[in-house]
Amino acid sequence: MSEKGAAHVYLDNNATGVVARECLEAMLACLRSGIGNPSSAHAAGMRAKGLLHEARAEVAGLVGARPQEIVFTSSGTEANHTAILGTLAARAGRRHIVASAVEHPSTLMLLRHLEETGIAVTYLPVDSEGRLAVGAVRDAITQDTALVTLMWANNETGVLFPIPEIAETTHALAVPLHVDAVQAAGRIPIDLEQLPIEMLSLSGHKLHAPPGAAALFVRKAFRIAPLLWGHQEHRMRGGTENLPAIVGFGSACALAQEDLEVEALRIGRLRADLERGIVERFPAARIHGVQAPRLPNTSNISFGTLDGERIMAALDRRGVAVSLGAACAAGGMDPSHVLTAMGVDRRVALGAIRFSFGRYNSEACVGRVLALLPEILGEVAARAA
Repeated sequence: MSEKGAAHVYLDNNATGVVARECLEAMLACLRSGIGNPSSAHAAGMRAKGLLHEARAEVAGLVGARPQEIVFTSSGTEANHTAILGTLAARAGRRHIVASAVEHPSTLMLLRHLEETGIAVTYLPVDSEGRLAVGAVRDAITQDTALVTLMWANNETGVLFPIPEIAETTHALAVPLHVDAVQAAGRIPIDLEQLPIEMLSLSGHKLHAPPGAAALFVRKAFRIAPLLWGHQEHRMRGGTENLPAIVGFGSACALAQEDLEVEALRIGRLRADLERGIVERFPAARIHGVQAPRLPNTSNISFGTLDGERIMAALDRRGVAVSLGAACAAGGMDPSHVLTAMGVDRRVALGAIRFSFGRYNSEACVGRVLALLPEILGEVAARAA
């Protein structure tokens, strides 16, 4: 609970975003009209199918895909798993996967499990700024490689992988590429019409839609086996669609596409102001991945060797929400696997705080954080002395 009178500042948009008003209104309209099953032939079903088609087109429009290439799922995790497991099932003669050492836990945990079943996985290293070399991808591919699966933007640091160049490499070698774009979609331009990517994951709640709706782009000519069997979603994901959440997802994609470049510039300025202000007030601060291309909204910062958990808790008490490492990895005392892969010292990594901006953040949010940090860092430093 925040201290009495503290203004609430939400800077954890990489974990989940505040639901946009436009999404909420679209969902309420869907619910108020009565939810029909899109597979039903009566009027209510036809109305539901129309809403589903509209949302599919909105999601496709955000990433330059065709509507028939969008398969709705329940989450980014399900989309990632469908891509990986579906490709392995369809290419049963190949038993090797290429990934990076800094993938999202939803991917890494699945890959660790697959290794126990006899699948070989090559985990590509990153450099001290979190960058991945295109040559490393090329060198890791063998005749047994079934899939290359890589994130576009890191959820902890915001560091961007050179996906366009990697896609050209995998395409030339005739190896399928799956891209986890859950953090990237709606924050940087993506045009799948111009990129030889076979599959791409995205998720609504990172775009100010509610949790419960995500999608996997599967290029028309590419075939994978479904995880859930049924006639829905082009027979690639069985189960009645979560129509209200999907409608909200589509609305969020349309909203993001409408002002993507303008919002990216505005949010990038907010992040720059925050980072500049932090370094001015605390010169020992280290911005992880600052020399690499990054998402405009993400900043991962360590304050010397000060305890990140205490910093986060102190900010929370004062009404500021941030993350200690990735949300999906919270709860333990192990340092971030992302920062560890970047060679960051354990004590420094344990102190890292992720600030992630969204559509509803403003200059006032930055000012609030910068006003609070000197006192908080002083308190944490005093306790550590």
